[in-house]
Amino acid sequence: MTNPRALARFAGLLYLVTWVTSVAAVPLYGGSAFDPTAALAGRTSVLVAALLEVVLAVAVVGTSLTLYPLLRSHGHGSAVGYVALRTLEASVILVGVVAILPAVARPASSAGSGLDPAVTAGLHLVHDWTFLVGPGLINPVNAVVLAALLLRRRLVPRFIPVLGIVGATLVALMNVTVMFGLATPQPLLAVPLFAWEVCLAAQLVLRGLRSPAQTTPARELMEVR
Repeated sequence: MTNPRALARFAGLLYLVTWVTSVAAVPLYGGSAFDPTAALAGRTSVLVAALLEVVLAVAVVGTSLTLYPLLRSHGHGSAVGYVALRTLEASVILVGVVAILPAVARPASSAGSGLDPAVTAGLHLVHDWTFLVGPGLINPVNAVVLAALLLRRRLVPRFIPVLGIVGATLVALMNVTVMFGLATPQPLLAVPLFAWEVCLAAQLVLRGLRSPAQTTPARELMEVR
C-alpha cells in the first residue's frame, strides 16, 4: 500500500481501533488496583479483554508504521521516534496481557488457573501498573512527538496538534501523581487526548495530510526555485 491517501485512511481507522479496544477492555477486566476492594472479573470476561488488548497493541504499532512513509520526508527523526515509542507502548501493553492471563486460565483448558488468591492479586497489580506506564506515561510522550511534527510542518489544522500537546501533558501529569500516590485517576483529564486522536483520525480518513506544496512557506518556495 503506497498511495498516500490510502495510507492516511488506514492510519485513521487504526487510531479508532485503538480507542475502541482500549475503552472496551477496561470494564471487562473488572476492578483495578486503584480500588483495592474491587475484584478481577470472571474468566471469560478477562480473556475477551486480553484479546482486545492484543488487538490494541497491534493497532498501536500499525498507526506508527502506516504514518511513517507519510512523515519521514517532513522529519525523519520524529517519524522514527514515533515508531519506536509506539512499539514500546505496545510492548508494555502485551506484558500486562501476559501477566493477567495466568490469573484466570491455563492454555488449552477451560478450567480456572487454580492460583492462590494472593498470586492472582499480584498478577492483577502487574497488569494495572503496565496500564499506567504504557497508555498512561509512554503514550503521552509519543503523542507530543507526533503532534509537534504535525504542528511544525503544518500537516493538519493547527488545533489538532495543540489538542494533542495539551492533552498529553495533562494525562502525563495526572499519571505521575497517581504513580506516587498523590491523587486518584481523573478520567475528565483524558478528554483532550481522546479528542486529539479522534480529530486526527477524522482528518486522516477524510482529508489526509496536507501536501508539501500546501505546507511550505512562500520564502522556502522562492529558495527552491
